[in-house]
Amino acid sequence: MLAVLIFVLVLVALILVHEFGHFVAAKLSGMRVDEFGIGYPPKAWGVKRGETEYTLNWLPFGGFVRIYGEDEAAVQEDPKDGHRAFFRKPRVLQALVLLAGILMNLVFAWLLLAITLGLGAPRALDPEELSTASDPYVLVASVMPGSPAEEAGFKPGDRIVRATAGADLFMSADADAFTAFVSGSDEAITFTLENGGQERTVSATPRAGLSLEDPERLVLGVGVASVGVVRTPWHAAPLEGLTLTWELTKATAIGLVGFFGSIFTLSADLSQVSGPVGIAGAVGDAAGTGLSELLTLTAVISINLALINLLPIPALDGGRLLFVAIEAVIRRPLSRRFQNWVNATGFAFLILLMIVVTASDIFKIAG
Repeated sequence: MLAVLIFVLVLVALILVHEFGHFVAAKLSGMRVDEFGIGYPPKAWGVKRGETEYTLNWLPFGGFVRIYGEDEAAVQEDPKDGHRAFFRKPRVLQALVLLAGILMNLVFAWLLLAITLGLGAPRALDPEELSTASDPYVLVASVMPGSPAEEAGFKPGDRIVRATAGADLFMSADADAFTAFVSGSDEAITFTLENGGQERTVSATPRAGLSLEDPERLVLGVGVASVGVVRTPWHAAPLEGLTLTWELTKATAIGLVGFFGSIFTLSADLSQVSGPVGIAGAVGDAAGTGLSELLTLTAVISINLALINLLPIPALDGGRLLFVAIEAVIRRPLSRRFQNWVNATGFAFLILLMIVVTASDIFKIAG
């Protein structure tokens, strides 16, 4: 239940940030903004400040901004501010308003990543970082099938708290030192492992013949890494956050182009894609791990939301931008009937895609 609540809060934050971008750009462009809503109607509460009504609505899954004149029919019914209507503003301003939501999601991701870097997040450490990292430990990254580690019950993600071999005790965060400790014992080693806040004790005896590089060396059959929290100085976090945002945006764009391209060639691999159910689970897992992990995942989702909205698909900002670009070229408005038909078709495609991806999420959980 808590995971669902956190997911809803993340979703609302991301959509409100997006809509706030549209809101600010519309105001700066001289357009009349009739309503800025948190959640979706029916309305629970509202207050009017100037010409804009700010509302809280009963369906808590996002938010919206209602700009006067997005539909010509609304201007015909209320013509007094016709010159401030969205569709009567220069097309460059229309495009900027549409792009503002996308840009705001990218800015939001940058801020979250800069905060995460400043707070610090667990990551693999270089040997020289062990002395400066917070809460360093040895993490089990992989377990070899049929190895003493697998037989003893080691799992990827286990944290090695301590190891005892006779009178020798290991409690370091140095992965290389752990490997040397294991290879130096030909008797059973007792390990205290921690995962998800729960400690357990297991015993395993290192064996030779499992390492291709050194068959004579005694090994457990685990891949380990030194992990710890490294904080970026606050004065450097914004620049490093900007660099990280750019790298994640590039990687996400490449992935999205490949995925949507594979849809049209009927070769899409849905196992690599998460819908609302999968994202809710991921958000819940991240929240259980720590604040830095939750902020990082939220930033990644914000980048995805920005780029998906940029796609030239009807019913998305990218589709509306395409209409604005076409109108700029042909120098006349497109038929409202045509736009409504194309938007309805695009919306139906998005709903179908969401249903398919959600079904894939459920099958992955059930499987």
